[in-house]
Amino acid sequence: MEKFYIATAIDYVNAPPHIGHAYEKIASDVIYRHFKQRGVSSYFLTGTDEHGIKIQKSALDKGIDPQAFCDEIVEKFKNEWALLDVKYDRFIRTTEKDHENVVQHIFKTLFNKGDIYKASYTGLYCAGCECFLNERELDQNGFCPDHKAKPQEIMEENYFFRLSKYKNKIIEHIKANPRFIMPDYRVNEVLNQLKDIEDISVSRSKESVSWGIPVPDDESQVIYVWIDALSNYLTGVGYLNNDELFKKFWSANIHMIGKDILKFHSIYWIGILMAMEIELPETIYAHGWITVDQSKMSKSLGNVIAPNAILTAYQLESPDALRYFLMTTTPFGRDGNYSDEDFKNKVNADLANNLGNLLNRTLTMLVKYFDGNILPEAITSSENNNQADMTEKTVLSVIENFNDYEISNAAENIIKLVDNANKYVNEQAPWALAKEEETKLQCAQVLYNVLETLRQVSVLIYPFTPNISREMWVQLGQEDNLSDVLLSDLKWGGLKEGKITSAEQVKPVFLRMDSELAGDKKKK
Repeated sequence: MEKFYIATAIDYVNAPPHIGHAYEKIASDVIYRHFKQRGVSSYFLTGTDEHGIKIQKSALDKGIDPQAFCDEIVEKFKNEWALLDVKYDRFIRTTEKDHENVVQHIFKTLFNKGDIYKASYTGLYCAGCECFLNERELDQNGFCPDHKAKPQEIMEENYFFRLSKYKNKIIEHIKANPRFIMPDYRVNEVLNQLKDIEDISVSRSKESVSWGIPVPDDESQVIYVWIDALSNYLTGVGYLNNDELFKKFWSANIHMIGKDILKFHSIYWIGILMAMEIELPETIYAHGWITVDQSKMSKSLGNVIAPNAILTAYQLESPDALRYFLMTTTPFGRDGNYSDEDFKNKVNADLANNLGNLLNRTLTMLVKYFDGNILPEAITSSENNNQADMTEKTVLSVIENFNDYEISNAAENIIKLVDNANKYVNEQAPWALAKEEETKLQCAQVLYNVLETLRQVSVLIYPFTPNISREMWVQLGQEDNLSDVLLSDLKWGGLKEGKITSAEQVKPVFLRMDSELAGDKKKK
């Protein structure tokens, strides 16, 4: 792979971010960090969708200009991603001038080739979806199934994109490319939606929506969200503005989106790209939702949770626990659930009891029995070494998992390796081996096997828990910058002879969240 370009859906700024937004951004960050570990030149785009009627109304309710409203909310998104260690290359805003130029260029190009035309239309418009729905898409009560509201019948003269012209090409592409829509159980959903696909409105009357990018040569209309918002994936990687960047990274390797907007990405966006004769993305990945205590988040239920509220409630100094939990709470692609009890139990079991405790007790024994030194004769070969063999297999399995974006499976395989190392310690009982002079070298070799395994674990789990991983790396006496270490460097025997730690350096890398050492007592 020469390059890797991952783009998230851009978030609508009518409200601050919650853990559903965070789930997608953390997943994308984990994937991005992994591919960088493979030495692949990688690019990560995220951002905000800032036009439309909901923004216009929200700004009006607050008595401020829409741009000022967007500026205020956008900072909350940026601050949240910084808090969660989400390291994107570009944060794009659809109110930026270079994006406006791209959107108007696409509109003009499609209009000039006859793929955009003006017509009067009467349809059922869902303000929540910001799109027209046909009756087959409504539930038995005639409501939008996502927003539980009855669409409004609207009659307007708008510009339309000839999406129906590209229907058969889209179907052919989906069937010919098994990785185009992932997970694969979403494919039939899209093919069913394509059966009734019609041309789509790509503008709105300024009388209905004034907050948007003007239609070129028609001041009475603004360009509608499905050209505006979706085109961010081009703008964000330099289309029309940075030719070198665009040629290097387009097309997208993966669009990471929520399952509720799959139709717009796998049909609308693909039709637009086909009409523009621009290369299509490799994969559109539709992930599930995060519910709270088994209920979908909603303002009316009062269960919308901001990530920073969780970190504050548990007095967590880094976001690693939340990052890890959200990525492992359910098979990636399916709906996941957040509850305080599940969160505490999962991270205490995996990060404190399993991973953290194994590192802490093994390093403590190294200090107690060998003054923190790796003896040269203790360094074991990878031949006929079950620990080395399982570690190598885990590296390969994690790479395979990420090839298919099986994030939760990758984490599970890493923790299985830690489980195995814990069992190995208990079976070998190095504390007993250290008591006799004739078995002391065997003790040193057992400790080496465990610590070398953990050295590689710290690299493998870094995309999920960057702060815990760095602390592990330092406690293991490693001096390289962990973020620069490649998976191809993970050869058995990387832990070298000499003093790697001392009693003062050995400390828990993650405290149990119900520990008396955590929270206020820890800080005191």
